[in-house]
Amino acid sequence: MENIENNTEAKLDNKQRAYATGKRKNSIARVWLKRGSGTISVNGKSIEKYFARPVLQMIVNQPLNVVEADGSYEILATVKGGGLSGQAGALRHGISKALSLFDSSFRPALKKVGFITRDSRVVERKKSGLAKARRSYQFSKR
Repeated sequence: MENIENNTEAKLDNKQRAYATGKRKNSIARVWLKRGSGTISVNGKSIEKYFARPVLQMIVNQPLNVVEADGSYEILATVKGGGLSGQAGALRHGISKALSLFDSSFRPALKKVGFITRDSRVVERKKSGLAKARRSYQFSKR
């Protein structure tokens, strides 16, 4: 019976942080989230420095916009693998999972817009005899 009661509580470490891992394509993001000033730090840099394109910054901020908690959480993240787009997606996934662990009332809203679910699409492998995964070499009649 005690386990059921503990599951409703926020899963926080000794520094009152929620930890989650987010994944997208070949990128993996480790996210620590706690109440604070609203700063987002990615690999030791600010979000504006790390993700220069505004679209990528918007992707990262989407979970906070959904739960209407823009400036109330401090996020520390490390991201590795893949490109910037995949890393932004992984970070969004990680932030969403961390928010749902921090406060379980956020989970339904985040699940509804699809941020909790891992996007399992990855690049299709190249096949032998083809130029790319599906693109064949140009046909020459003569």
